Formats: sequence, structure tokens, C-alpha cells
Amino acid sequence: MATRRLPKVALAHLPTALEPLPRASEVLEGCELWVKRDDQTGLAFGGNKTRKLEYLVAEALGDGADTLVTTGAPQSNHCRQTAAAAARTGLACHLVLRGSPPATLSGNILLDRLLGAEITWAIDPEDNTPLKKAMDKIRRAGHQPYLIPYGGSSPTGISAYVHAMEELKDQDLGFDEIVLASSSGGTQAGLIVGARQVGYTGRILAISVDRRAPELRTLVAGLANQTSEFLGLGFTFNPDEVLVEDGYLGGGYAVVGELERQAVSFFAQTEGLLLDPVYTGRAAGGMLDLIKTGRIPRVSRVLFWHTGGTPALFAFAEALR
Repeated sequence: MATRRLPKVALAHLPTALEPLPRASEVLEGCELWVKRDDQTGLAFGGNKTRKLEYLVAEALGDGADTLVTTGAPQSNHCRQTAAAAARTGLACHLVLRGSPPATLSGNILLDRLLGAEITWAIDPEDNTPLKKAMDKIRRAGHQPYLIPYGGSSPTGISAYVHAMEELKDQDLGFDEIVLASSSGGTQAGLIVGARQVGYTGRILAISVDRRAPELRTLVAGLANQTSEFLGLGFTFNPDEVLVEDGYLGGGYAVVGELERQAVSFFAQTEGLLLDPVYTGRAAGGMLDLIKTGRIPRVSRVLFWHTGGTPALFAFAEALR
């Protein structure tokens, strides 16, 4: 397949499991629900970014880099996995986290520290100056940084989810819907490129966790086109082909509401499956509502692509009570 020519560093436990959710399906009365366990990719509590980092770290090493640099929210799963990938491959890691330092370390921030990452805080989330300063500081110290974009969503990183669809083809493509959380757009972009390549004809629906649908559709289509060109596939995509549901944004990014609380509890208590409150909890809550209201037909066979994030549960303990 198209991704086989790309250099790759083995970081993930692949293929991830494809599991039925029989007790949840019974409650949903007719919908056959499955989960793709990318929460179990194996690198420092796992998650979807580990797939991307296999290609990104290989590119960094090929460029002669000795330091990985990236950015994200305070409880960023991407940053935690980047720090772990750096530790695994003997690279340094510098993270620029949006916001202010917390009074106590918990969740992913604690793990970032344990993994040896240097952290800079960017008080203004719109200000890229701290990221530029971090890169300049690393260069002045005689080191070579490699910048990983937000969410690992470059064509190199996104190619990992083209490969993930190739993996799913070997397991089972017989799903009417694939549902996932989306923010930086890279995972969905890779899946729709991969879907075109392997001949998957079902729907790939992203539940947005922070962006309005028109913005996210445009972003994903652009990333998909860049990735298709990068892999030499010749596919083109337009925003109208990208399926995004933005009706579950609630109070905003990382603001936990009743939708997330109920989804986290439902899957924990029916399947022993842990979701995080920011990404998979919101996406699963949206998916359950779409099924209950008939917008996803109850006769459907639905795959929830679990993108990970469970360490954030511990940082949101009060909100989940």
C-alpha cells in the first residue's frame, strides 16, 4: 500500500484490537456497536498520536534532529505521547503548552514531567512567540529541533491513519459508520484518504470537540489533499465530502458537561471501557445522541474509533463527580 515506502520507527502496538460492545449495543436496541482500540497503542498510556509519531520521529531522525518540539493544550495527549516517543528514541523534548502552570501536577502534565520533557507555558493561546523562542533557544544551544505541528497533523503524521485504514481492511470493513473525535483534523483526514484507497464506502463522521463544522471540513479536506499528494495517490477531496457534527461543543473545549459525564459513565459501566472527558467522551456522547435520535439509524453497524486520552480522567476528577 501507499504508506509502505515511508520510513517508520516502531513505537506502537499494532494492529490495535477491534472489539464488539455487546452490552452497549443491547441498550441501544438494534445498533451494533464496535470499538477500535487506539487507546491501546502502548506508548505511555497510548492514543492515536502514537501512530503518527512512528512516521514523524523517523522523519526527525532522518533530518538529523535531536530534539522534538510541539505544542498543545495543558492536558494534551499529543504532547504526552511526543514526550514518550522522544524518551523511547533518545531524543530531547520541548513542549509549549497553552495556558498557565497548574498549582498541582496531574494527568498528562504529570506524565510530561516524568517523561523528561521541558515545558514552556504560553499564556496567550494565539501567541506563537513562545514556540519560536523555544526553537531559537534549542538552536543557540547547538541542537537541532524538529517541529511537530499541533496534533501531529502534517502529511507525514496523517499518513499513519491512511495505514490505519489498511489495517482495518484486514480486520473488518463492514461498518456503516465510523465515528471519531476531531480537533486538529489529521486523524479524520488520514481515514478518508485511506478509505478511498481501500474502497470503504461507509460514512466517516467526526464529532468536533472545538471547531465549527465549516472550519473543520475545510481543514480536513485540505489536509487530506496534502496527504494524498504526499503519498502520490492522486485523490482530491472537497469540504462537502467531509462529515462533521458540531452540535456537541457544549461550553467549549475541555469544558465538561452532562453529555461527557453520561458518556464516560455509560461506557465504563456497560463495557469497562474508559473514555476521556475532552475528546472521546464528547465524541461518544454525540454518537449516542445521534443513535438515540435516529440520525444514525438504529439498524447500523457502527465503529467508534477510540483515539485515547484516558490520563486526562484524573485531571478532571471534580468535573466528573
